[in-house]
Amino acid sequence: MENRRKFLIKSALGAAGLIATPAWVQGAPAIIKSFNKPNSVINGVKVGCITYSFRSMPDQSAEATLKYVTEAGLSAIELMGEPAESFAGMPKNPVNMREMYGLFMKQRDGKELTTDEKKKLADLRAQNDAYAKEVGKWRTTAGLEPFEKLRKMYNDAGVEIYAFKPSAFGINATDAEIAYGMKAAKALGASHVTLEHPSNDAHTLRLGKLGQKYGMSVGYHGHEQETFTFWDTALKQSKRNGLNLDAGHYIAAGNTDLMALIEKQHGRILSMHTKDRTTPANGKGNLAWGEGDTPIPELLNTMKNKKYKFPATIELEYQIPEGSNAVKEVQRCVEFCRNVIK
Repeated sequence: MENRRKFLIKSALGAAGLIATPAWVQGAPAIIKSFNKPNSVINGVKVGCITYSFRSMPDQSAEATLKYVTEAGLSAIELMGEPAESFAGMPKNPVNMREMYGLFMKQRDGKELTTDEKKKLADLRAQNDAYAKEVGKWRTTAGLEPFEKLRKMYNDAGVEIYAFKPSAFGINATDAEIAYGMKAAKALGASHVTLEHPSNDAHTLRLGKLGQKYGMSVGYHGHEQETFTFWDTALKQSKRNGLNLDAGHYIAAGNTDLMALIEKQHGRILSMHTKDRTTPANGKGNLAWGEGDTPIPELLNTMKNKKYKFPATIELEYQIPEGSNAVKEVQRCVEFCRNVIK
């Protein structure tokens, strides 16, 4: 057994490109522990991914999600609520969320819904509202042990959960439901929770105060309503309020001061969604990385050079090419980062 142990350690050291010397034994346990695990910290820049990126994959369980993450080569994530809460025993959603989201996005993008589609969307929303009430009740009694177990499972595989995004922080959520979301995030090891900016000053004030109470920061995400001053009120309300900046949406909104925003607010940016979108003049498209107008190489290298600590969160929203899948495309984004961070 002793000879086998030494062989494994030497093999790990060889794979890491280290020279075996009499001092090699001291560092071997750490090398063995990290051997064959993902590492997406690239030249000091933490590259992560929101697990929403894997929404097209057939299995949305916590175990399957972890497999997608590690296969894509990621060691850090923003975890959506569904995999974690399903793991913790949340009631199953009877609503076809993919269908509802597709209709919602079609409507949001200004496309006319047919009469049948409008009725379908209304029915799905009503069902989802009823389900949300059921989940709200479950959340007030859910324990934290399953979230701690999930954290260990992910950490053992080399994956850090830095943010958590359950649907527990809306305007209609009770304080008990919000407290649950923040406590669950802490149990998962997250430094912050994320949600769509509610465009409601009273609610961002409320969330900031609850964040102070439960020791959890709150990152507000925006779409094409993002501007240089979009987050200012929330930031003034509480030190726990911060940005879940979306660099791609910021460009698609027609803003030209993205780098200035990051320089000003880098200390309050909790995480940054990263995607390649085009400007309004170029159609606001979601394109494969390197084909759009988002200055991703400049963003990532600024993070490296200025030692910004917030993660760059890959969010896969461009159309997946035929013959590929979400895991392969996220992996492609990770490789893009490796190639441009110098």
